[in-house]
Amino acid sequence: MAYTSSRLTSFRSLNDMIEQESVELSTILEKDEIEISTATAQKVVEIEQEIAKVLDLDDLDAHIYLNLLRMGPVTASALARELHIDRTKAYRTIDKLLNLRIVSTTFSKPKLCVANKPEDVLKNVLENKESQVKRIRSAKDHILRCIDETIPSNYSSNLPTFHITQGTHNIYSDVEKLIENAKGIVYIVTTLKDLSKMYHTNIPEKIKICEKNGGQVRLLTDVSNKEHLPFVSRFGATEARIGKLSSKGRMVVEQESQMIMSDIVWGDSDQTSIESDYAICTNSTEMVNNIFILSNLLWENSKTLKKLSK
Repeated sequence: MAYTSSRLTSFRSLNDMIEQESVELSTILEKDEIEISTATAQKVVEIEQEIAKVLDLDDLDAHIYLNLLRMGPVTASALARELHIDRTKAYRTIDKLLNLRIVSTTFSKPKLCVANKPEDVLKNVLENKESQVKRIRSAKDHILRCIDETIPSNYSSNLPTFHITQGTHNIYSDVEKLIENAKGIVYIVTTLKDLSKMYHTNIPEKIKICEKNGGQVRLLTDVSNKEHLPFVSRFGATEARIGKLSSKGRMVVEQESQMIMSDIVWGDSDQTSIESDYAICTNSTEMVNNIFILSNLLWENSKTLKKLSK
């Protein structure tokens, strides 16, 4: 009996050990699944940003297109429920993608939305862009000559001007032009999240052009985790520093030239932020130089990447 009791105790101990190891293994597997899922989600976001840039779409357009590829034929209302977006907004986006020949619809009732093949979409967009470029090139000289002959103008003004740009992609386009044409020092003062969005635009390439023209781009951002320092370095600015930002908006400015300034950019929802993102762009010397002085002050009180990486 004592032997049997001892064997039962051993079996129970072994069983408890197996159960404990099983729980630990399940925890490890769940953790791995979360890490894989997170990595996949990040990759999808990067693909969406790349598609939006190449096809000249809003991020929501690219988001819906990729999900249509994933889900297959589906009604617009079901798609809106799946993506947790407003149904009216989903219908509007589908109509836009239909006109661009990026998606199609069926004859059935209710209508189903179908994503067109990526290779067909890229081919159609490329053909349309090439056609537009040919039309502009062939008509450019004629249009300019007609304007000069028909509407002569000797009016010029040194008055400062400004305009409001809405939409993240449009703002990034303005930033690209500012940097490309800059001959002096340009400050980019923005958050790490905004910087991660800029990384997938042509801004890094425009920085190289700016440097060839004798200019330089100084990047100032706020980083709480040292693991993000290599990414800041990869952005390609002439020099980058880390410091406390005066706001969660963005400032891009070249002395004596122009500036682009935005309010708080990224909120809880990227899609909402993209649509509500706006910036004031001006060549007002006084405003430009005041923002340049502020950026320079922040720069002087910041730390280089080398100091922080030690």
